[in-house]
Amino acid sequence: MELTTKDKEQICARLKAYVDKYPSQNKAVGSLKSTSAGTVSNILNGKWENISEDMWRRIADQVGTVGGVDAGWQIVETGAYQEITYALDDAQKYKNVTWVVGEAGCGKTTTAKMYASEHREVFYLQCSEDIYKGEFVREIARLVGIRGEGYTVRELWKAILDNLIQMDAPLLVFDEADKLTESVFHYFISLYNKLEDKCGVVFMSTDYIKKRIRNGLRWEKAGYKEFYSRIGRKYFELEDTTPNDVYAICTANGLCDRKDIDTVIKDAEACDFDLRRVKKSIHRVKRMNGK
Repeated sequence: MELTTKDKEQICARLKAYVDKYPSQNKAVGSLKSTSAGTVSNILNGKWENISEDMWRRIADQVGTVGGVDAGWQIVETGAYQEITYALDDAQKYKNVTWVVGEAGCGKTTTAKMYASEHREVFYLQCSEDIYKGEFVREIARLVGIRGEGYTVRELWKAILDNLIQMDAPLLVFDEADKLTESVFHYFISLYNKLEDKCGVVFMSTDYIKKRIRNGLRWEKAGYKEFYSRIGRKYFELEDTTPNDVYAICTANGLCDRKDIDTVIKDAEACDFDLRRVKKSIHRVKRMNGK
């Protein structure tokens, strides 16, 4: 389906908000894949005649909806949401390191993306098992607004440090950080000394990380003792999602009948209150009710 003028106006507004998070428009452009400074400038200045449909969609995919959340879905400030927001805000303001631990589906990703969309100088990275050292550094560089072509990994890391140090309150957020390979994890630990007191860092994961760090300490793996000290020898552990949280999510998203809400709560309880399951359950109940 072809984008309407209203669609393009919304993308333009989201692009402007995205650019405003960076120290300069050029830095914002540097963080966008396959997008030129001229294209961004033309869109922001209303010169849309030569902007292709594919380019509009490419930019929309990258600047996204607020928090990366589906249109129409209302985010509720659950207990975990408030705790994660506090941890992110504290790390950004005081440039400390925190490891947030919570059950899968408790809202870590949604909350972090929402926070990043609403605050300047916050750079969110989704980690994975197959990311290698060079790719890891290049992805951080892209998020910060540095084009990585022509740099060695070491040169690129220096450029990242130089850029972060010049910012007022930079924050790096690594989601699913327990998935980082040993080599990437160790590499980041070895380089973090240069970031200390200059940039906030928040890692987020399930409690699997506890076992990994415990084993790293037990077997005296390089960097683990130092890193454990960096996070204060303690994890920031989130509260479990409660039936009251699910109730609030239901009412915020159009379920008002108590019987329907109880159906969602019962379904969620069987799945450890996974909020992804809650969302699907609400969708199913609304469809069954013809909404």
